[in-house]
Amino acid sequence: MAISRDEVLHVARLARLELGEDEIEEYTRQLSRILEHIQKLQRLDTKDVPPTSHVLDLKNVLRADETRPGLSREEALSNAPDAVSGFFRVPKIRES
Repeated sequence: MAISRDEVLHVARLARLELGEDEIEEYTRQLSRILEHIQKLQRLDTKDVPPTSHVLDLKNVLRADETRPGLSREEALSNAPDAVSGFFRVPKIRES
């Protein structure tokens, strides 16, 4: 199945693309090849192939969550420019 030059221009207009003559010819050729490939795929018998979301099985590559000791309050506040009663003191951003 070939795509026509007018169809390429129509798609380009919908996508608001300005194409030069060489680009129109190149895209016409490329899109026609893609459509030919899709036609070949449509001829395949897939009735016994179960639907899948991925070709390969997926596995979780993340490590398991493990609890670890964190910083003590004193360590966390050790570099704070202003700490009061064990908390960070920050400038007020809203009037109450």
